[in-house]
Amino acid sequence: MKKTPIVLLLLFFVFSGFKPGKPAWMLFSKESKKIKYGKMIKKIQDADIVLFGELHNNPVAHWLQLELTRDLFALKDTNLVLGAEMFESDNQVILDEYFAGLISRTRFEDEARLWRNYSTDYKPLVEFARGNNLRFVASNVPRRYASLVNSRGFEGLEELSEEAKSFLPPLPVLYNPELNCYKSMMQMEGMGAHVNENFPKAQAIKDATMAHFILKNRMPGKLLIHYNGAYHSDNFESIYWYLKQHNPNLNIVTITTVSQEDVSELAEENAGKADYTICIHENMTTTY
Repeated sequence: MKKTPIVLLLLFFVFSGFKPGKPAWMLFSKESKKIKYGKMIKKIQDADIVLFGELHNNPVAHWLQLELTRDLFALKDTNLVLGAEMFESDNQVILDEYFAGLISRTRFEDEARLWRNYSTDYKPLVEFARGNNLRFVASNVPRRYASLVNSRGFEGLEELSEEAKSFLPPLPVLYNPELNCYKSMMQMEGMGAHVNENFPKAQAIKDATMAHFILKNRMPGKLLIHYNGAYHSDNFESIYWYLKQHNPNLNIVTITTVSQEDVSELAEENAGKADYTICIHENMTTTY
């Protein structure tokens, strides 16, 4: 496949690490030990679910997502399913229509409410899945329903139509306000009036919905890799917690992405966030 100048430039930075002897990124285990990428692949290939937590605007994270997907496909072939936070559940139909060749790429991209960095960061994953006949799951809650929860709590969801509820997890939604991922949101600085008891619930409905559609599309013997913001799977909470509530026997592997000034060792505040941590130099260019 012909590489574009942008891709070639990115690969230069990724592999050169800016200059000899100064790597752009390093990979660490849960115990904060350096680990080779190939060893990670061998360890995760038999997982049921991989939650890949990204920094949304980090090009190394996006490059590694694509490389990981390619390498897992080489091992799993069609026993691989992809899913992403970046697609809302009510867009599953249009995503499926595009994969089936029923609508054009232009029509899909015009109507699917894509993130602003879709073309550089997520389109390669979508096109890889489409080109290899892999299912791609639109897992996130439609943002209008997250807004509804933020203003009216989970109770607001009960008033939706049955059709609307099909884009959500079964109601009532499980919720543990003592999980640090939600509890910490009540102490966020600079949020002012935005912080109320419904604020973390709006985050939880995203996690619950993503977990629901991951489970709905997971098939025995297949590996589902899900791309999401690191916050949605860090510290074995959020999506991970919801998945385990429904099926504690699932073999779930988490990957997170952090940035540091020095990538030679993992900073204490970044240790133990996931099974594997991609530590990227903080001077890495961003996609937006």
